[in-house]
Amino acid sequence: MPANHKRSQTGQFCGRTRREFFWQTGGAFTGLALAGLLEQQFFSRQTVAADGQTAFVNPLTAKLPHFAPKAKSVIFLFMYGGPSHVDTFDYKPKLYGLDGQTIEVKTKGRGGEKNQGRVVGPKWKFKQYGQSGKWVSDLFPNVAKHVDDIAFLHAMTADSPIHGSAMLQMNSGKIQSGAPALGSWVNYALGSVNENMPGFVVMLDPTGGPISGAKNWSSGYMPATYQGTLLRSKGAPIIDLAPPADMPLASQRILLDALHDANAAHLKSRTDNTELAARIAAYELAWKMQEYAPEAVNLADETEETKKLYGFDNPRTADFARRCLLARRLVERGVRFIQLYSGGAHNDDNWDAHGDLEKNHNFHAGNTDQPVAALLEDLKRTGLLDSTLVVWGGEFGRQPTAEYAAGTGRDHNAYGFTMWMAGGGIKGGVSVGETDELGAAAISPEHDGKTGFHVKSLHATVLHQLGLDPNRLSYFFGGLDQKLVGVEHVEPIHEIIA
Repeated sequence: MPANHKRSQTGQFCGRTRREFFWQTGGAFTGLALAGLLEQQFFSRQTVAADGQTAFVNPLTAKLPHFAPKAKSVIFLFMYGGPSHVDTFDYKPKLYGLDGQTIEVKTKGRGGEKNQGRVVGPKWKFKQYGQSGKWVSDLFPNVAKHVDDIAFLHAMTADSPIHGSAMLQMNSGKIQSGAPALGSWVNYALGSVNENMPGFVVMLDPTGGPISGAKNWSSGYMPATYQGTLLRSKGAPIIDLAPPADMPLASQRILLDALHDANAAHLKSRTDNTELAARIAAYELAWKMQEYAPEAVNLADETEETKKLYGFDNPRTADFARRCLLARRLVERGVRFIQLYSGGAHNDDNWDAHGDLEKNHNFHAGNTDQPVAALLEDLKRTGLLDSTLVVWGGEFGRQPTAEYAAGTGRDHNAYGFTMWMAGGGIKGGVSVGETDELGAAAISPEHDGKTGFHVKSLHATVLHQLGLDPNRLSYFFGGLDQKLVGVEHVEPIHEIIA
């Protein structure tokens, strides 16, 4: 069942199609990757892989993609609040000379629609790096060393300049809540490689989560088993996972076995009780995760050289360094989709630079530049970058003009902003798309009948690199085959695919 919910209807369980069984069972799940255990218990099927070879797979644990994938896992580095593209990776030399001048420019952000504004010139110098000669600002001197492994998307567009709806769209494709997150779609489509760990993991900024919270990693109308699992980089990795201190593991195993036998016997006479079947699976996965989740976040076997590479020795970078290193460890353990947030709930804690742009971006770039660069280097030297797609960006960018009469802060910009990808079959050393000479809006290319690359195009590219056709991947809900990219045909960004 790699792509279309309809492909799971060949098997019957308790008088139900496979679709109906998992739809109903999923409603009883409470947030961990449990479906694979149910699938192991009840289903097995023979299928044909993309290379024509026949294999036995469990549709919810080792699903087959539509075609040979370039990437096996995704690490999404989410810069919550909206980093300024014209101060980071989208070099606009004209802005320097216009600093402080009021010009005619169409903008739309938190402050509403405007036709003119006071230009805020870039506050950092840009230099060229790598064989590609890519211009990068002094905010990211470490990431700049890896530009020949990166594809920059300079004409991203979104439908909303407001954080809440823009966050939901970047995470789920929709500006309204209720739709599954990108990680949930990946988890649903491909399943988990490691049955001892969730397939979709989220690590938040220590200052808190983004606006709308769990809606950004929700499974929406899909079973809750596909939603993101919050993983903490310190202390207990998953809240309420550790066994009681006064119960030895052997005793807990005896208790779980007794519960399993009693529940299984009860289930035989009540074959329509899908909630009970889900509970059986939940106990077993939680049991396994008690052992494997703590091991995943235990960095004792990492070398001091590796920790220094990420920035463990610097209080500024230590937290994000730890989460980036954990992301690499999770990829090694088969986790499909990992999302790291830089930026917390309040404006001072995220990239939302409405007032003092220099203070804001110096702080957040300084916290993340070295760890992100180290992640790319570490993935590359271990051979994981070839199969791991790294995505960097926020929910939108910033405008070339000031929001207020005084100060250097920029308002939100959904008309044109920058994101980048690396690894997982993505070309390195390329920049595609263009914003105007001020960085106010996308002016090229024409993609799917629109100017620039819409968020849906980004999602289509992620799915494509994982071997999934974004226009075939669907989930039946509300009488419709729902899709991450919506009803219109959406092409991936072919210019950056190797």
